[in-house]
Amino acid sequence: MASLPAVSFQPSQRSQWAEGQPISELMSRALANPNLISLAAGFVDRESLPVEPTRLGFERMFANSLSAQTALQYGTTPGFPPLRTAILKQMQERGEADGVTIDQIVVTAGSNQLLHLVCESLLDPGDIVICASPTYLVFIGTLNNLGARSVGACCDEQGLTPDGVERTLQAIDDAGELSRVKAIYTVPYYDNPCGLTMPVGRRQALVEIAKRWSRENRIHLIEDAAYRELRYEGEDAPSMRTFDADGETVITAGTFSKSFSPGIRVGWGVLPKHLVAPVCNQKGNIDFGSPNFSQHLMAEVLQGGLFEPHVEKIRDAYRVKLHAMLEAADEFLAPLPGVRWDRPTGGLYVWLVLPPGIDCGPRGQLFDAAIAEGMFYVPGQYCFPTEGEPVRKNTIRLSFGVQSPEKIRRGMEALARAIGQVQDSAK
Repeated sequence: MASLPAVSFQPSQRSQWAEGQPISELMSRALANPNLISLAAGFVDRESLPVEPTRLGFERMFANSLSAQTALQYGTTPGFPPLRTAILKQMQERGEADGVTIDQIVVTAGSNQLLHLVCESLLDPGDIVICASPTYLVFIGTLNNLGARSVGACCDEQGLTPDGVERTLQAIDDAGELSRVKAIYTVPYYDNPCGLTMPVGRRQALVEIAKRWSRENRIHLIEDAAYRELRYEGEDAPSMRTFDADGETVITAGTFSKSFSPGIRVGWGVLPKHLVAPVCNQKGNIDFGSPNFSQHLMAEVLQGGLFEPHVEKIRDAYRVKLHAMLEAADEFLAPLPGVRWDRPTGGLYVWLVLPPGIDCGPRGQLFDAAIAEGMFYVPGQYCFPTEGEPVRKNTIRLSFGVQSPEKIRRGMEALARAIGQVQDSAK
């Protein structure tokens, strides 16, 4: 029998679009030195994970055979109705449920799955999503994976600016590509990577901009509310949905990963009615329902009054860690010329800006110097969209979620030493 000619494997175009994700490379470099103090990963605090509330939720789930069997069975594509009802109740208590029904709430395996399903339903290759510059780096990867384009608009100390979005839309329109713009993506609560919170007036303005520029097709506004519960000072701000009178523009993505447990992995979306079927069709082809067991558990946690006390607990823990990072920045970074940082009041991140001549990226001098000094960070360059506002390589995302206050202080001191070395070498 004649031998068959050798053939090479060619991965799909979408698989090729997914290449080049930065986190894997960064983590492999960090793992080569297990003694590093990582201020990089946006993980949650291990000590405050909800062991006792989860145990109580399990007991309620297994109080009788019928409820246990139901939790262990397949669920439905949009999600467990009692959990969706509990999410709707949260919205009602905040005054944000006008016109919303349970049918518009879709439960997913974390909010990233919701964002991916929404993008699958909205975008064709070459379509555009306008993002803050910088923005959530994983969402940029999601758009790349779909062959879509992320276009960065201007930000200031309060997040994405309405004027910046208007200018970006005008430039796209001038280029004859307005029909390709399908969404504006925002993280209005303690955003990743900067920890900034968008003021109420700006939220309303962005909803109005999305509606006004929906001339050739509807431009949705995606509100990623992953960090909403991680508020350590001040009052809560209303969802962008409250400014969407007809409910046709704003898509809200939420999650219990940051506010309860990432291991349980339950997220959800509140969708305009016209998006429910497309998203559920996509979801049905993928998993015909996120893990039912986790949904039943979260429903028990919410219905049993176990959620809010845990949120208060983690707020107390993270407040201490945030203050530790800011105090260390004041002590160790303030003496360094040209170094500045934001002062968030929630979330998990602090954004650091260095003088323009310092490259904080993985090929820059500072990255290796920081590792040599015993700490690890996420280069800010990965948080910038692929088009639009220029990438700033002199930026760093720091996370205070995992480490103890003492290790945060030591990590910040190590970073300051590394920055000092790089500045000295440039003299």
